[in-house]
Amino acid sequence: MKTLLSTGIVLAVIVLACGMAFAADSNPFIGRWALDLPGNGAGWLEAIEQDGYLDGSVLWYGGSVTPLDSVCLEGDSLYATRLRNVERKDAAGVVVRKQTYTEVLILTVSGDTLDGVRVSPNNNGKGVEKTTFTGKRIPALPAKPDLSKLKFGKPVKLSPGKNLKGWTLTDPHAVSGWSVKKGLLINDPAQKEGQPRKHYGNLRTVKEFEDFNLKLEVNVPPGGNSGIYLRGIYEVQVADTFGQPLDPHNMGGIYSRIAPKVAAEKKPGEWQTFDITLADRHVTVKLNGQTIIDNEPLEGCTGGALWSDEFKPGPIYLQGDHTGVQYRNIVLTPIVKVAKQ
Repeated sequence: MKTLLSTGIVLAVIVLACGMAFAADSNPFIGRWALDLPGNGAGWLEAIEQDGYLDGSVLWYGGSVTPLDSVCLEGDSLYATRLRNVERKDAAGVVVRKQTYTEVLILTVSGDTLDGVRVSPNNNGKGVEKTTFTGKRIPALPAKPDLSKLKFGKPVKLSPGKNLKGWTLTDPHAVSGWSVKKGLLINDPAQKEGQPRKHYGNLRTVKEFEDFNLKLEVNVPPGGNSGIYLRGIYEVQVADTFGQPLDPHNMGGIYSRIAPKVAAEKKPGEWQTFDITLADRHVTVKLNGQTIIDNEPLEGCTGGALWSDEFKPGPIYLQGDHTGVQYRNIVLTPIVKVAKQ
């Protein structure tokens, strides 16, 4: 009880303090940070100052980038809070009460290195979980590259032949639903009714790449959900979102970061074409011949990234832990030189 009480008092003080305006002349926390999380996880954090107040967003392992509920500076530490909803259920599984827990990130900085502790109440209300992590400051984004002046190397055919040679699971312990049939790369994450859900693996190329153009075709079933990770860190969403309002979680969007400018997706069950260019931390996405993201900057990794470092080579990886999907005609052409405007 003492731990929970003292933690609650600390959280209350932090939330109150974070309502005050920020008056310091400089703040070393301002900027974007690539987070290295326990278990080789990837995350991202941004702290900004706006109208005299501090604000920010965070990505913690998977899912979407979410806004922080409060951010404040106290001495040499930055305190950031995020609210998390918890449902209380009875023995029959019926929700009897909903509660909101406050997670706290306590951050210190030394130059371009961040050290953090995440304090999160356990769902059962007994004690807290403390997680330590580190981060590196992300350099400022460069100017948009001049795509007309890009120099390309020799195309690399990534579509498997008769087997999955050249591809491997991102997690060797996961169950594979991937196979090759008549030139199609197929994922079939079958589940058996009444049995525990099976965790299926994501598939990645053995080879790793820097900047490139990637062309492929994909067939998404009704309700389907997959994703194409560029260099293992930026997810181009693959999903059945036909007829839905524009959203960064829609087909062709950079997951939770950049929404398509136009809805170019086809109905589920039809083959669709992607033409994606990744150049100097900027991305262009053409879906079914229409430019839906036009040389837009990438502010950081997306949920499910293999790592948070945006400057190391990485694979193409295809999300396979959601639903079935089919890919074909995958060709990657490396960029050998980026010309800036």
